[in-house]
Amino acid sequence: MIRCVRLWTGDDQNSYFEEGVIELSPGQRGDWLSDKLAVASISFQETASGGAFAWHTAPVRQLVVTLSGTLDFQTREGEHFLLHPGNILLAEDTVGSGHSWKLTDDSSWRRAYVILQPGAAVPFRARKLQGVSA
Repeated sequence: MIRCVRLWTGDDQNSYFEEGVIELSPGQRGDWLSDKLAVASISFQETASGGAFAWHTAPVRQLVVTLSGTLDFQTREGEHFLLHPGNILLAEDTVGSGHSWKLTDDSSWRRAYVILQPGAAVPFRARKLQGVSA
């Protein structure tokens, strides 16, 4: 499974996150595969080490695939999560109070932005917390 953090806007217009995975199924040659996603475009970006971005929302519903760099994301409620190389962010907080991020290591943040088509399904599965019933 591939670690994924989903970031969305709640009814109170604040951004929230939940940890989970991108679901994969057995494929040929022992590989594991996800379903194909309906995407509009992909682009790449790099931010130099020490970079940060103050409060903002995602411009569109998108996947952000971290290729290098470790980031500390924060919501206005003060909650934090880290993204590491190989992690995916499912950014769905396109309105509201938004989130901020800063690089926490000496690497640049190299990432791929995968813009999803409207209504595209993403095989995200939230991690169930122990002691919490569904």
